[in-house]
Amino acid sequence: MIRLSRRDAGQAFPIYVVMVAGLLFLVFAFFAVGKASALRNGAQGAADAAALAAARQARDDFEAGFLASLPEDMLDSYLRVHPVTGCTAADGLASANHAEVKYCLPIPGGYEDRIRVKVEGDKPVDSSVLPGSERTFATAKATAVIKFRCSWTSVDLNDDSIRDIFFFTCGKDFLEISPGSPPPWSKVSRILYDVHLVDN
Repeated sequence: MIRLSRRDAGQAFPIYVVMVAGLLFLVFAFFAVGKASALRNGAQGAADAAALAAARQARDDFEAGFLASLPEDMLDSYLRVHPVTGCTAADGLASANHAEVKYCLPIPGGYEDRIRVKVEGDKPVDSSVLPGSERTFATAKATAVIKFRCSWTSVDLNDDSIRDIFFFTCGKDFLEISPGSPPPWSKVSRILYDVHLVDN
């Protein structure tokens, strides 16, 4: 049997302390990395939700201009040049997902508009092993597209240069809109426009 002398045991003790301290540091470092990753994923979810909310609000805001363009057959002009809004909706969705909108940028593009959003999470990484992490917050970006997805024709029933009926073909969906008595926008806008996320 091999026995350590009291002197050998005393020399080994600092090594054990260093090893334990190193292991503890690694544990805290892995924890910090995991927390940072979780916060980053949360920020990305908030950015996605904010961008989609802004795009859906923008689609809702198209109603007045879209319907006003129909009777005089100005729809093509409207689709090519129209205002894009919607950023107020981004704030609420970001806040609900524990983040703050740093910027929300509508990008008009005619038949395909975009809204780009950047958010910052409201919780810091705050790790004792990462200097400055108490002031480090996760950020993320997302871009949503509002795309007009239909082809159309119109009919002037009275030969007065005013279009009375518009027929829209949107993939497998068919839609008829009479400018004089349009259907509720909430029902037709989801057929006319596709809203989805794209890579930044």
